[in-house]
Amino acid sequence: MYSSGGFDTEPTASIIAGGVMGGLGFLITMGFIMWCCVKKLTGQVESESEDSKLEHGVATTPPTSNVVWDASTMERFLQDLAKEKPVRFTAQQLCSFTTNYSKVLGSGGCGVVYKGQFPNGVKIAVKVLKRSLPDKKAKEQFMAEVSTIGRIHHRNLVRLYGYSYDHLMSALVYEYMGNGSLDKYLFSSDTQRIEWNKLPEIAIGTAKGMAYLHEECEQRIIHYDIKPSNVVLDANFNPKVADFGLATICNRDNTHDSPTGYKGTPGYSAPEFGLNNYPITYKCDVYSFGMLLFEIVGRRRNAKVGSTDSLDWFPKHVWDEYEKGELATMILSSGIEEKYREGAHRMAMVALWCVQDSPEARPPMSAVVKMLEGGVEIMPPHRPFNYLYPVQINVLNPPTYTRNSSDYSTGDGPNSYWYKEQTTPIMDKYEIQVASSS
Repeated sequence: MYSSGGFDTEPTASIIAGGVMGGLGFLITMGFIMWCCVKKLTGQVESESEDSKLEHGVATTPPTSNVVWDASTMERFLQDLAKEKPVRFTAQQLCSFTTNYSKVLGSGGCGVVYKGQFPNGVKIAVKVLKRSLPDKKAKEQFMAEVSTIGRIHHRNLVRLYGYSYDHLMSALVYEYMGNGSLDKYLFSSDTQRIEWNKLPEIAIGTAKGMAYLHEECEQRIIHYDIKPSNVVLDANFNPKVADFGLATICNRDNTHDSPTGYKGTPGYSAPEFGLNNYPITYKCDVYSFGMLLFEIVGRRRNAKVGSTDSLDWFPKHVWDEYEKGELATMILSSGIEEKYREGAHRMAMVALWCVQDSPEARPPMSAVVKMLEGGVEIMPPHRPFNYLYPVQINVLNPPTYTRNSSDYSTGDGPNSYWYKEQTTPIMDKYEIQVASSS
């Protein structure tokens, strides 16, 4: 313990070294524990902060991903995003797309439609609007098309890819529909006839597109020109509503539109267009759709060209046969196969509802879709076309409803004014009602 001349220093040094090492270990341990506590507490605060931001609708920075976004991926994303809105093309581009307008698909009062193709191979239809129309009318049609169909997308509405406009030309670029318009399959020779099983599908698809315009868009869109030539068919005969040159965007708070002058095509337009200062609503499209349904059922024009016989008007003939209880006989005599007769009968009944004199009596297109799809009992329609005869009352006023208001309403519920949900015997026995989809 002692050495000569003083204390032994080795044990003392060992004790000091041990104490220092122990103290450092203690400090490190305590520091680690405190770091863990602080980290945990910080995490909780951050979590609460994020939850609070989400709760109050405050955007937060998304977590970073391990995916590396290269320039080409981002460029494709931005290109796809741009495709969601109509593109403005130059006249030179359209000339290139259509190979100098070499193939005509069709023509009408508003312009000529040419077949074309984008550089990536996508087929298109280019509609060049006539500049011979009054300047104001031509501009209105162009703006109507771009402002309506250019801002919405639905599988039963034709898609507008883009447009071109300068001092020389106005053109609209649509998706290409391989089978053209419906009218050539309804009114042309047997070589162009379409199988009957496709017709109810075409009617339902068209009704769905119209229901979207009327009831599902942020602002209601009235088409004003529903007819077979404005229903186009893709390669699989899926229908799409086209030609929005007369369309109008309406605020949902407004009960009616105020068009200046007559709109639509004679023979399809609603009777209220013939009255001065009568409010025009979206139900005018429903009337036009009813006229379209009659032509689908009859596979003929409602009024034969060149005929002077007023009794040859097909919609009136359908009502007369229905009133006599012989609608099924009329469908049988038209040569429709037995397996399709129920669908033809259903379309005829829906058509009679759609062409009611009073706009309020016509069903909304969502109800039309439901009636065409089946599964509901279509209620007996009132007599239409009273406006064709001299009467002492205003036939365009809403009809007097005779049914029990507790059973039927003018709304679209399980028991609407136009149809009644079908129930099973078990449901009737236990008084089980079909739940409304609304």
